[in-house]
Amino acid sequence: MVVFAGWQLSVTAQSLTVAEQLSRQYPDSAYRFIRVLLNQAVAQNDRRTEGDCLQQIGLLFYHQGSYAQAIDYLLQAQKIFRSVSDGNRLARNRNELGTVYYYNEQSDLALKQFTEALTYYSQSQNAQGLARTYANIGHFYEKRLDLNQAYRYQKLALSNAGRTNDRAGLSTIYENLGSIFEDREQYDSAQYYYQNALSLSQQTHDEIGQIEIINNLGDIFRKTGRFQRGLERSREAMQLAQQKKERYQLSSAYRDIAKTFRLMNQPDSAYTYLERSRDLVDEIYAVENNRQIALLQTLYDVERKDSEISQLNAQKRVDFVAITATVIVLLLIGVLAAVIISRQRLKIRNEQALNQQNQEIFRTQNELMQVALKNKQLEEENLKSQLELKSKELTTHTLQIIQKNQVLEELKDDLTKVLKDDKRDQKKLLKQLVQKITLNFSQDKYWADFRAIFEQVHPHFFRDLTQQFPDLTSTDMRLIALLKMNISSADVATLLGISTDSLRVARYRLRKKLGLLEGESLSAFIQRFSRGSSGTPLNPQIPLAASVSAVTFSPVTPVSAVESVSAVGSVLRN
Repeated sequence: MVVFAGWQLSVTAQSLTVAEQLSRQYPDSAYRFIRVLLNQAVAQNDRRTEGDCLQQIGLLFYHQGSYAQAIDYLLQAQKIFRSVSDGNRLARNRNELGTVYYYNEQSDLALKQFTEALTYYSQSQNAQGLARTYANIGHFYEKRLDLNQAYRYQKLALSNAGRTNDRAGLSTIYENLGSIFEDREQYDSAQYYYQNALSLSQQTHDEIGQIEIINNLGDIFRKTGRFQRGLERSREAMQLAQQKKERYQLSSAYRDIAKTFRLMNQPDSAYTYLERSRDLVDEIYAVENNRQIALLQTLYDVERKDSEISQLNAQKRVDFVAITATVIVLLLIGVLAAVIISRQRLKIRNEQALNQQNQEIFRTQNELMQVALKNKQLEEENLKSQLELKSKELTTHTLQIIQKNQVLEELKDDLTKVLKDDKRDQKKLLKQLVQKITLNFSQDKYWADFRAIFEQVHPHFFRDLTQQFPDLTSTDMRLIALLKMNISSADVATLLGISTDSLRVARYRLRKKLGLLEGESLSAFIQRFSRGSSGTPLNPQIPLAASVSAVTFSPVTPVSAVESVSAVGSVLRN
């Protein structure tokens, strides 16, 4: 039985430790958890655990800034500890109560609680309790700016903490001593004690305490003019606070960094960190406000449940009323169940009808999509037909030019033969005819018609070409158009009325203007240029297959390739 009681006490102590850790971040959840432990302790008549739970609730309200409620619960715990004559718990509770009194601006009551705790720990020779109480009294005098008394009590606390090897307590005392020397402007001593406090907090893995101590060291460096080292310490504290998500310490680090930048004559940086500190303070206020609201809501819910339990207990005393109420409730539940079942069936029927309607809508939409798809296919077929028609027009137009130039070429040859005759009376007239025919070769009318049809087959080809290569001449454009039509080099030379060597020079100059590398095919580049850089046709209305098929033209009448070349050349020479 003794072993079971000891195990239960250990479990309760661990539960209270968990609740204490939970109270900072989630006070409402911690309060509910402690209330469960409190109700169990009351049901088992465990007075000490009941007092511990009341003490934890008081500390929870203290951390949330509700000092009046904190004092009320701590006084209830104190009454229980006094009734069971548990001196250690009573002294610890007096230390906690004294702290709350101090922050509630009841200094006399705070000092009284600390003194009573000190009396008990002195009688029991509890060094750890003495160290903590002396530290509280020293902190009390420090806040009242009585630095001599504060230093005396902190030294007493240090002496007792050293006997217990309580490194966490020693760290707190060293930090308090550093704060006293900082207030005295004895910064070397302050740095010494802060450094010792930091070393101990690192040994105990108290990362939250380390942040505050590092901030204090940054203050020392800043106050002694070592701004760069102070800035490094403040930034170290800032990084640790960001990792641990400690808003209070992060706000303090921002504020210290702003002070350092201000002393370093960097007002922009100082203003930035000061604004961060202010924003974080607003955020902290909002979070704390939400936590307090959640805690108050939890209190209300718990009190409401306690009130409901009391009412139910009172109702149990009236058997007849309870039985009647139960029958009525059962009847109401039956009626409600019938209504719910009926509504559920109606809901199922409505859902079925809705599903059927949705299926009809889906079927209709699917049919519409099929029709739209067919329309797209028809439109694509139409565009292909139009492209093929334009290709035939281009071929027909080219053949017409060929036929016209053939006639003119034959006429020119005949007239040239006549000119070689020695008949002087016809020579002047025939010479004028030859000039007219030659002038007819140089006209650009057919080239303009040819270009118009060509651009219908290859939309925006010339426009994009001249935009990218503005130095191209009309001769270059005609050569590119012939290469685009996949005409051989010999036929291109014939069409342009130049030799193959001149054509080679023209191609070389064109390659330089287009910026082609050595070994890169000019014809392949021109064929690829009908596409955009992203690989899509320049004219999105014409399908890709149609635009590619338009490059090769099938003749509508049987004309030899040489005749076609010579005819097109008469148009493109100029």
